[in-house]
Amino acid sequence: MPNSRNDSVPKEISPTGLAGLDSIICGGLPSNCFYLVQGDPGSGKTTLALQFLFEGRRRGESVLYITLSETREELERVAASHGWSLEGIPLLEFSAIESLLQPESQTTVFHASEMELGKVSQLLRDEVRKHRPQRVVFDSLSEFRLLAETPLRYRRQLLNLKQEMARQGATVLLLDDKMDSNRIGSDPHVLSLTHGVVEMEQLSPDYGKSRRRLRVLKMRGVRFSEGYHDYIIETGGIRVFPRLIAAEHRAAFRHESVGSGSAQLDELLGGGLDRGTTTLIMGPAGTGKSTLTLQYACSVAERGEKCLLFTFDETRETMLRRADALGLDIGKHIRTGLVEVQQVDPAEISPGEFAGRIQEGVHQGARLVVIDTLNGYLNAMPGEQYLANQLHELSAYLNQQGVVTIFTLTQHGLVAALDAPVDISYLADTVVSIRFFEAGGAVKKAISVVKKRSGRHEQTIREFALETGYGLRIGEPLTDFQGVLSGSPSFRGKEDQIMRRHDGK
Repeated sequence: MPNSRNDSVPKEISPTGLAGLDSIICGGLPSNCFYLVQGDPGSGKTTLALQFLFEGRRRGESVLYITLSETREELERVAASHGWSLEGIPLLEFSAIESLLQPESQTTVFHASEMELGKVSQLLRDEVRKHRPQRVVFDSLSEFRLLAETPLRYRRQLLNLKQEMARQGATVLLLDDKMDSNRIGSDPHVLSLTHGVVEMEQLSPDYGKSRRRLRVLKMRGVRFSEGYHDYIIETGGIRVFPRLIAAEHRAAFRHESVGSGSAQLDELLGGGLDRGTTTLIMGPAGTGKSTLTLQYACSVAERGEKCLLFTFDETRETMLRRADALGLDIGKHIRTGLVEVQQVDPAEISPGEFAGRIQEGVHQGARLVVIDTLNGYLNAMPGEQYLANQLHELSAYLNQQGVVTIFTLTQHGLVAALDAPVDISYLADTVVSIRFFEAGGAVKKAISVVKKRSGRHEQTIREFALETGYGLRIGEPLTDFQGVLSGSPSFRGKEDQIMRRHDGK
């Protein structure tokens, strides 16, 4: 049974049973009003309607489901797929080819095509007077529209129905298919009579599962969150993920630097990464960006704080094996619950759902959030042009919560002339660059901090290495090299200036 999170809303507000949708419309639907839920076939209109009625039943309200297009058996199958039961939900059914049942029956059945619109409307009004419902679902207007010979009759009957519902104090959801995807609001007769309109869409990308989103087109007397909001249909109903607006989420936190557990790395970063800032680690594949984030996760977990890691490009098991090989015992922190690693399939998740996962993790106490990599996150986006906007809101939200945020970005190429699929360096407070370079006939790595808005940082370039059993090592500044960032430096010092292993440290 789906439940709303808030039981203390005013009586003039009717929570929908979808916590995300209620958040978008400031707590729920204003009661005793007409609402249109319009969407593509398969977008979840019926599921939303059932959740709306179940929430009313949970609150002790009388409800009524009027269906012109589906049978009770079909509705019961939908409900059963979510673990629900229609017991206690009065149903007025039009699709079965039977005569009118006895008055004492809870279900009234007749063939819609044999009835005139006036008779159908009269029966609806009679049933509403009989049950005196506080919540009504009318499914769907498409069939009702076909019974009308002219738009004028259709509008008059809708107006009569609206007036009767208002006299009974009912909050009504009218379900309808989208007739014209190129025009907002396909039925002007309904749009002008309703107090609110919710539009549901199902998008089918070239690859991956379908994605769904909704938007509130109209809601009289309510300051709602405009724009599209992602949602999913899962066992248990619809989950709506309100679009993240960073300005609505602020929290007090202590401004301080968070160490990495490596003295050399902290020295390079000017003491560590500051709370409430975003760090971008960029470099070619194989330079150790992910390992750097694991080092930070282990250090934060050692402080007793929670960490949330999202991996797009490698499996969770591969990442854990690599960490163990380097001597980073992140598995211990996973077992204690201080570190949570989520493997994300970009073809199976929407940006809204991903943002919802991050918000949930922050609400549960995560103080470090890692997205590895932005390249995988980019593939999860419906359009590259919106990546910067969504990342801006996401990083701003995390910063205002006092979270240490780390993004990694894989650059194209291995040595010189590196290119990135998207430039978001301006969003980051700290930018760390890792590069390959050649020295002494070997391929080495160099690490440098390009910028740090929140304080000082070291301006030097240091050698960076990963060693089995020892984790990451950061050497002294490469003062005897020239042109390290170009990938082809010239050595101007002595051979023994190149970083060596320091007794296993």
